[in-house]
Amino acid sequence: MRNALPGGSAASRHPPATVAQLDLDRLLGTWFEVARLPNLEADGFWQRAVDVTATYAKRPDGRLGVQTVSYNANAGMRRTEVNGMVRPANAGGSKLVLTFFNLIRGDLWVIGLDPEYRWALTGTPSRRRLWLIARTPRLDPAEYERAMAIAAAQGYDAARVRPTPQGVAG
Repeated sequence: MRNALPGGSAASRHPPATVAQLDLDRLLGTWFEVARLPNLEADGFWQRAVDVTATYAKRPDGRLGVQTVSYNANAGMRRTEVNGMVRPANAGGSKLVLTFFNLIRGDLWVIGLDPEYRWALTGTPSRRRLWLIARTPRLDPAEYERAMAIAAAQGYDAARVRPTPQGVAG
């Protein structure tokens, strides 16, 4: 029987492993999307998302909020902002649940993390979506390769990951 998931490796037959512990306080602040697996929301028919950031902040109710901002390079650099909530779904905090508009829910698992929280590798358990985010718009090539090696080892199609242009909107 053939494995339909990317790579067909043994890793892709099991859920991705997440980091043991995520300090949600260290997640706070702005992160730049350095790279992603192409997806419909960012790379759809008339969409090419650039200058993508996600800013995490504590809400008055104690939960985490996330504000995602991007610019559509295929639509005159039109700015899009989406606000949502984030909550941990496991004891270590590395399996996150995102909710947008109080009706769209998605799992976001942290599968790689720099010890100093300079970058994080996040993906969905299905392996259809993957994002490399960092505290700076670009990563050192060695760090980028380290993150892609983690993605590949976890069964994600790292060869399809594309850099996210930053500094385009001006």
